[in-house]
Amino acid sequence: MNSGLARLKQLVPPPSQPRQKNWGSAEQTLGVELPSDYKELIQTYGGSNWDDYLYVLEPDCPNDNYDLIEWEDQQTEALEGLWEFEEKPTGLTAAGTRIIPWATTDNGECLYWLVRPGQGPEEWTIMLNEARGSGWEHYPTTCTRFLASALDGEVQSSILSSRFPLSTHEFRQLRSV
Repeated sequence: MNSGLARLKQLVPPPSQPRQKNWGSAEQTLGVELPSDYKELIQTYGGSNWDDYLYVLEPDCPNDNYDLIEWEDQQTEALEGLWEFEEKPTGLTAAGTRIIPWATTDNGECLYWLVRPGQGPEEWTIMLNEARGSGWEHYPTTCTRFLASALDGEVQSSILSSRFPLSTHEFRQLRSV
């Protein structure tokens, strides 16, 4: 188990029933292998809501509003359109660089993996984009470490809500609607 997931388990006990995933289909659709810490996160917690604010996306999520593949399609299209008029953020201009969403918030902020050519999924870092603006933050960490650090207050973000995290953590698995 990775250290980020171990920290999450200390902060928020996981559900008793782990989710099993066939990662091959999602990875084939995305054209990349997903990070192992993310796979462990999904198998442990599933697509989920943290502190009534942050939603972790899941391939084939029971709540299709938080399906990783759908989000990737929508965000790629939206950002390509936006970047026709606005400059790409630093770090995203190199040829072959892309971002893949892995979480969102109820305010519309989006958390992405920064995928650079020649990097394996274990080397991907986190990009956070504000909901209604051009602000971006970069975090040189994995998604599980980012989530654990956000929940324990270690992450200092000017983009995430000042009401996140809650003093007593809340967690729920995403279910079908």
